[in-house]
Amino acid sequence: MGSSARDLAAATPATRDKYIDLLRVASLGTVVLGHWLMAAVSVGDDGRAEVGNLLAVQPRLQLLTWVLQVMPVFFFVGGFSHAQSYRSLRRRAEREGTEGALYAVFLRARLQRLLRPTMVFIGVWGLAALLLQLAGARGGLLDVSLRLVAQPLWFIGIYLAMVAFTPPLLRLHERRGWGAFGGLVAAAGCVDVLRFGFGVPYVGFLNFAFVWLAVHQLGFLRADGRLRRPYLLAGAGLAGAVLLVACGPYPLSMVGMPGERISNMAPPTFALLCHGLWLVGGVELLRGAAGRWLRRPRVWRVVVAANGVSLTAFLWHLTAMLGVYGVLLGLGVRLPEPATGEWWAQVPVRGVVAGVVTAGLVAVFRGFERGTAVRGVRGVSGGVRGAAAVGVALCLFGVLGLSLVGFGGLLEGRTAVLVAVRVSAPVAVAMTLAGWLLVERTGRA
Repeated sequence: MGSSARDLAAATPATRDKYIDLLRVASLGTVVLGHWLMAAVSVGDDGRAEVGNLLAVQPRLQLLTWVLQVMPVFFFVGGFSHAQSYRSLRRRAEREGTEGALYAVFLRARLQRLLRPTMVFIGVWGLAALLLQLAGARGGLLDVSLRLVAQPLWFIGIYLAMVAFTPPLLRLHERRGWGAFGGLVAAAGCVDVLRFGFGVPYVGFLNFAFVWLAVHQLGFLRADGRLRRPYLLAGAGLAGAVLLVACGPYPLSMVGMPGERISNMAPPTFALLCHGLWLVGGVELLRGAAGRWLRRPRVWRVVVAANGVSLTAFLWHLTAMLGVYGVLLGLGVRLPEPATGEWWAQVPVRGVVAGVVTAGLVAVFRGFERGTAVRGVRGVSGGVRGAAAVGVALCLFGVLGLSLVGFGGLLEGRTAVLVAVRVSAPVAVAMTLAGWLLVERTGRA
């Protein structure tokens, strides 16, 4: 990886926005560290391992989520990258006269690096879960792990939706600019009014689209150089989030909490959107200083290397963390009570060990994260747009369903509710696989 990263860093064009690459790596890295920190594993009176949340044990620490909940930054970066990629492909299609194939080729180009490592992760864990169940292994930390390791897949599902909606929303942006973003913000606000003010059922799920797509739309504005006053965005977002949490029904935590009646995350709320606005404005304020730092060749090489494996690390980081706890329990090591002095003293050690294990998993699976260059859109039929959209939809619902139900109970038909529909792990895996193959086939140039 070192030689490859060095070559890629040396070949970086002067026009590349290096800060975007840094934000992508930093946001996923912050999520990984946050998950490792928040996991509060303990052994109950019955001897069974339990995985709690540090923020539930110490509620005053929930304020940290206003800094550590950085998924909005990743989706903002995605909007920037998707705009750049789609416009580049569109220019090629216009030269070649193949605009009808553009959507399918764009989907394959953007989803290749995303879905291949995801499908490998799903395949490995699905097979392992099946073999463990056939062998009769169950109980303790294993059952919890089979459920938890799939939870980060919700991020993959949301990102799939953003890619799918990029072409129409980018066209809307090019016509309306800030008006397109304002429309999504207004829609998210209306959803919360209907949800909390009038008790309309299920309407809150619409904010999975409106909230995250509004943040994504900020990436379009960034690509056009239209985020000229980030301090206004940061100030308005922070003031809005504070006001909504202080005076409204919104909880303090910007991540989901166990047993919470209302979560800012699932489904997303207008308070989370305000949080996203202040984070985007905040990171934009740091762009100048970070840009100077990124001019150092060694720093840029590290960013390039990390960027090439960041998704793989994100997919496998909970596997590493739970594996570390599993080994400790297997060796009979006593786990201290979460949030005690002894527990905090062990945090750095557990983090380093989890990092080493994650690095090992990355070394094994990193090859699947490499995409292939898209040379053009010739040879792709213009009639595949609908098939490509169906493929993304299948992947979207399959991945989201699997994030809810996990890998446990494959043979018992365990299910979970996705919006208003029950899904099982085998069905979710089948949908994801079928959708991925459809996207790959329809977009192959």
